Parts: sequence; structure tokens; C-alpha cells
Amino acid sequence: MNYNKPMIDLVQEIRRRVPSEDKPSIKLANPDLLSELVILYQKSTDNVMKALTRELMIMAGKEWETRLATNTAAKGKYITHTYRGQTQLLEKPPTTPPPVPREKKRFYRGQEVLV
Repeated sequence: MNYNKPMIDLVQEIRRRVPSEDKPSIKLANPDLLSELVILYQKSTDNVMKALTRELMIMAGKEWETRLATNTAAKGKYITHTYRGQTQLLEKPPTTPPPVPREKKRFYRGQEVLV
């Protein structure tokens, strides 16, 4: 793949943001760079890194953009939560149906009374 100047800048910025154990695979000489970035995109919780990766995939072409979109569509189990300026990616709580409101029973001297 031929990289232009904005794509190179994005790759350098993404490399700064990935964890240190993944940095050796993020190089322009790596022929599987974009495939590695798709995997890192799925594992990451850093929203800035995800936005940079998404922008790089858009520049790379329609094929990479759709590959990134199809892999993230199944990952809809997370929500973003902002607390004191820090954005976090959290799992959605399991949805349970709301409890059915029951009629309140009345008791008088220990016996149930019809209302």
C-alpha cells in the first residue's frame, strides 16, 4: 500500500497511543499494518486511538473502512461514560424487564382485607 503524508502522520500518532507491547507491530514497513490496526481497534478502550484508526481506514479505502465497520458492529455491548473529563468504555448492564406493578395488599390485624 502506498501511504501519503496524512496517513503517515496518523500512523505515527496511533503508534504513540497504543500500549507498549503492541508498538513493534505498528511500523510502516509492516505489510499487515492495517490488519494489525483493525485488531487493536477492537481491543482498545481509548476513544482517541479509535478515532485516529477510523480516520486512517477511511483514507486507506472503502475496503478497509467496511472491514472496520463490520468488525465493530458486533461489539455493541459497550457504552461510553464520561466522569470528571475522562471518557471510559464500559460494558452495558444487562437489561431486565421492569417489574410488573402489583396491587398493594392491605392488612388489618394480621388479616388480608379487600380494597
